[in-house]
Amino acid sequence: MVKETKKDPQELTVEQKLKTLYQLQTMLSKIDEIKTLRGELPLEVQDLEDEIAGLTTRIERIKGEIAELKSAIATKKVEIEAARASVAKYKDQQENVRNNREFDFLSKEIEYQTLEIELCEKKIKEFATQEQEKSAEIEKCNSDLEERTKDLEVKKNELEEIISETKQEEEKLRDKAKELETKIEPRLLQSFKRIRKNSRNGLGIVYVQRDACGGCFNKIPPQRQLDIRSRKKIIVCEYCGRIMIDPELAGVSTEAKEPEVKERPRRKRTLSSAD
Repeated sequence: MVKETKKDPQELTVEQKLKTLYQLQTMLSKIDEIKTLRGELPLEVQDLEDEIAGLTTRIERIKGEIAELKSAIATKKVEIEAARASVAKYKDQQENVRNNREFDFLSKEIEYQTLEIELCEKKIKEFATQEQEKSAEIEKCNSDLEERTKDLEVKKNELEEIISETKQEEEKLRDKAKELETKIEPRLLQSFKRIRKNSRNGLGIVYVQRDACGGCFNKIPPQRQLDIRSRKKIIVCEYCGRIMIDPELAGVSTEAKEPEVKERPRRKRTLSSAD
């Protein structure tokens, strides 16, 4: 028994290529409809996930800054205790000085350490204020994070519900589309995908509607219409670049055209003998 071999895409006639392309377009358009049904939900979910990641990173950064402020406050408190101990020591030494020079030196040291205490206390107040501000910022970020997390859960549930309803249908359509792609020569398929990508409505191949391109609706010259109907070569719209196919080959029933009223040739009037 001889096995039937798959026909090479290069061997397909122009008519077969056009018909296969239109079938592929139909599959891809249905997939686009499913994506449209999902609307902006995938983007909204992505935005919320990015925002949550940003808030989480921000909270961790602020927590690190608060830890540094607490450490700085603790360091300043240690410096204050050391300065107070020095002041007490210098005051004791002042009671046993032997001359004014030693007394003046110790007085300056006491003054210096006192200023150090005041500076440290000032820094502690500044750090404490910053810590309060950072804590309030964390509280707000946590509130925002909780709100965004709830929003994300709602959006994800909506998206999962839509996906579950359309997943099976979409998978079938994608499988059919992949199968059709294998029947089209790579160069033509690449051109079709490029046209489709550059098209706002995602149409890479369109059928002729009332003597006009079904994509941009510009009028098609009669000779070009004849070329499209002959199916001998791939014809693209000279305005929008979409591949064109005649409705009959696409399997589309177009509205019946109004019959053209041809102008009847005028008969020459013959003069009768009566005239």
